[in-house]
Amino acid sequence: MAWDTEGTRRRLKEAATAEFASRGPDGTTMARIAERAGINKERLYRYFGDKQALFESVLTDELAKLAAATPPPGGSFADIGEFAGQTFDYHASHPELARLLQWEGLASGTPVDQANRTAHYQDKVRAVAAAQRDGVLDDDLDPAQLVFTLIGLAAWWFSVPQIAKMLTGADAEDDYARRRACVVRAAQRLALPPGRL
Repeated sequence: MAWDTEGTRRRLKEAATAEFASRGPDGTTMARIAERAGINKERLYRYFGDKQALFESVLTDELAKLAAATPPPGGSFADIGEFAGQTFDYHASHPELARLLQWEGLASGTPVDQANRTAHYQDKVRAVAAAQRDGVLDDDLDPAQLVFTLIGLAAWWFSVPQIAKMLTGADAEDDYARRRACVVRAAQRLALPPGRL
């Protein structure tokens, strides 16, 4: 019987994503990841090397999924509210991503895949700056700071859900539509020219 290499790699990455999101890279072990996946630890090391390499692989993959799932609607930032709403939706469906990013931020050292991620974020900044020059978006805010603010606006609900509940008095499931509408409207108010609100 042939070994399902891709299936095994997928199960190991799924287990690693859950473990790293829950415990961080320093708080989990390769043994715990292998046990969760139902695969022996030696195979985990063979496929991914050490724990840091596995964390880097997991985070890189998760960020690639986010980028693929949240392109600007219609290829531009004209509907900036919906872009923020799609980003909110993605984080709602993948709350582990916010936790992985927080764990990365707590660690010292170079961020995972820094050069590629920086290039990706700079592409977004250039697109927002172009939309500002074209009058599609208000040019009142620095484009890099605006992109960062929009990311925070969409993701922070899932980074600190306990504070969201304290402030709103509701769980995410009970208040999803209102929270999303708030993100969309806030993004529009931040980014659209006054005449387009």
